[in-house]
Amino acid sequence: MTKSPQSKSNQWDSSFAFLMAMIGSAVGLGNIWRFSHVVYTNGGGAFFIPYIIAILILGIPFLIMEYGLGYHFKDSLSNILKKIKPKFEVFGWFIMFIVFMVLLYYMIIIGWDFIYLILSFFKGWGMDPAVYFANNIIVGGDNLNNILEFVLPVSLITILLWVVVWFISHKDLNEGLSRVVKVLVPMLFIIMAIIVVYALTLPGQMIGLSELFTPNWSSLTNIDIWLAAFGQVVFSLSVGQAVAVTYASYLPEKSKLIDKVFIVAGANAGFEVFTAIGVFSILGFMSLNSGIPVSNIATSGSGLLFIVFPEIFNTMGIMSYIIGPLFFLCVLFAGITSALSLLEPISNGITQKFGYSRKKTLTLLCAIGLIASLIFTTGSGNYLLTIADEFLNEFGILLSVILQTIIISWYYGLRKLIPELNYKAKLKVGSKWIFILKIVLPIVLIFMWIMGIINLIATETGLTLMVELIITAIIIIVPVILTKLPSKTSENNQVDM
Repeated sequence: MTKSPQSKSNQWDSSFAFLMAMIGSAVGLGNIWRFSHVVYTNGGGAFFIPYIIAILILGIPFLIMEYGLGYHFKDSLSNILKKIKPKFEVFGWFIMFIVFMVLLYYMIIIGWDFIYLILSFFKGWGMDPAVYFANNIIVGGDNLNNILEFVLPVSLITILLWVVVWFISHKDLNEGLSRVVKVLVPMLFIIMAIIVVYALTLPGQMIGLSELFTPNWSSLTNIDIWLAAFGQVVFSLSVGQAVAVTYASYLPEKSKLIDKVFIVAGANAGFEVFTAIGVFSILGFMSLNSGIPVSNIATSGSGLLFIVFPEIFNTMGIMSYIIGPLFFLCVLFAGITSALSLLEPISNGITQKFGYSRKKTLTLLCAIGLIASLIFTTGSGNYLLTIADEFLNEFGILLSVILQTIIISWYYGLRKLIPELNYKAKLKVGSKWIFILKIVLPIVLIFMWIMGIINLIATETGLTLMVELIITAIIIIVPVILTKLPSKTSENNQVDM
């Protein structure tokens, strides 16, 4: 027996709810603060060639596999891998726990954004946003000297956001998560559309767009450009993070799968490109007003959201009191929908193995998450956050994708998923899809992973390596413990190979 039937309370009430949840998971902070900078620093318009190829041979094929896996087994990733082979269960917990670890610091960034949403109504960051961010938000330096000193506003907001996430997620699927994503995701797109349309009316917008889209064709011969494209697709589409497997497991019988993959991938890519147009239009406006070249303004990550954009809003006049709050509200919605998706895989795994109610599981996880995430709200929080983000993405997430690709394509067999995947699908999968997942992706992903590890080792200090070793120990020990703990639910038979 391969399926674990889901109760009606644990099934999506509509395809629209599933699509909004998947799009909400994909469209996160990385789409807003990362993509435009990745395009700009990796060949401009030329970057779209490897980007589209990465979507076609990595993003879409892998998502199809994840949808098929979750839909076919109707179970958590850890249970699915256990059914395939009992020794594989630990890999499922490893993957789901890494995703939970990402959530711990992700909540802090959402907290920063919430603070800036409030500040945006009166430009509370002052005339020098860089100084405000350093002295009031991240505080401390690149060390562990201030690890016992909490940045109180960030700590309090983080606690509040964990309560919000708990309030949404602990309810039945369609009373909480489904209802929220059906509202927030459409609003996210509407708000971003308003921002981008306004940005395109700003003087100097063509300066930014020209910088963004002018192609550097020679960059296509640089392997780093291709690695950047594949990396962007992995992280942007939440590939290999058990989110798609979990959400697909909540689909009712006779659902169309492949068509939904293309909708999600298309919506995510469209949002990324559309957002990049808005971001660089605004950067062009700032360049025109300040006389500073776009190359000196364009940045990625927290520097873009919490320093550059407040500087821009300071020069924008009365409209900044509308566009500023809309912008930070947009980031907040993107962050919350992604946070909910990062919590769902391990929640489903614990519920399925230990027989806890959804309410009990989410209450326990949110309490643990809240306490653990507070370390990132200390004076050393930003230092630890930067290490955790780089290490978990370069080492953990990529390794998760590699493990799933090899186990499902080589050990389990992709052909078992094809009948359900092709059910009423306009575009069907077959031997080419299998070839990509069995041969092409493992080669590309293993190369990316090795390059990422080499880069981590080559650039890190002794203190940073020590922190990374502690994180490594945690992401190994906890999954082993969860695997060894006895299951409180009825055991499912191993699948026929």
